[in-house]
Amino acid sequence: MPSYVNPDKCDGCKALDRPACHYICPNDLMHLDKEQGKSINIEPDLCWECYACVKTCPQSAIDIRAYADIAPMGASITSLRGTDTIMWTVKFRDGQIKRFKLPIRSTPWGSIVPFEGMPDPTLDDLKGQGLCQEAQFLGVPDLPKPALA
Repeated sequence: MPSYVNPDKCDGCKALDRPACHYICPNDLMHLDKEQGKSINIEPDLCWECYACVKTCPQSAIDIRAYADIAPMGASITSLRGTDTIMWTVKFRDGQIKRFKLPIRSTPWGSIVPFEGMPDPTLDDLKGQGLCQEAQFLGVPDLPKPALA
């Protein structure tokens, strides 16, 4: 379900040049309402539900309306981002609270070397239709070539 901003918690990220949710939203839906100085989701129906805004909000001012498979009707979900984890809190209608702590990353920062062990591309590789190391990852010695008529 789309995210929404709780105006009582949002301060518009006054310490930044623009709100963190505005910076992180991949669909450019989060904007600053200049009159109120608070963030808003300008088009909830177009929300991709990636929850990047929820996870990055320093005030925990962005909430989501959860699907029934995550939380039953009437429950609320909020997140609290730490330095290495995100704590999701589900508050049920009866007042029961459950928390789920998940790591932000599964690898240390800077530890991924994306092209390690791959040869440098050649001009012929760039002209071809194949993807980088496609044959290797498909487990074949070479990709079949279409017959020209």
